[in-house]
Amino acid sequence: MTRYAENTSVSSERSRAEIEQTLSRYGADGFMYGWDGGTAVLAFQMNGRRIRFDLAMPDRNSREFSLTETGRERAPAQAAKAWEQACRQRWRALALVIKAKLEAVESGITEFEEEFLAHIVLPNGGTVGSWMLPQVGEAYQTGKMPPLLPGPNGEAKE
Repeated sequence: MTRYAENTSVSSERSRAEIEQTLSRYGADGFMYGWDGGTAVLAFQMNGRRIRFDLAMPDRNSREFSLTETGRERAPAQAAKAWEQACRQRWRALALVIKAKLEAVESGITEFEEEFLAHIVLPNGGTVGSWMLPQVGEAYQTGKMPPLLPGPNGEAKE
């Protein structure tokens, strides 16, 4: 199966600008972008919530970029071009996801918090998804529901 926008010519910078414009059009009142190592971070504020997407970027040194499909070594310029294409693809996909979520909310298909739930930033700086996913995994593994609310120090409270 092919990836969405795997052959896009739209630059990563243009995709980020498009995301910012889309967020502004749908009513966001804050936006930021940055990166840390191999992760790009895009965050915005909307409907009284802070939302953060941590976008894992492809590893520049991956064999996926240094070797061709037949296993031959790529020239450094070709490897850099292949890596940049993979980065462009991820930014286009993120632009699509954010636009689709905002349109689903705008159209009344879903609620803002439901659509962005995993990416809502909690007071401790983590996201709902990073907090809940281990609990969901444990619930499926053990058959027991996690506690409803954490205690004042973050510990589980029955």
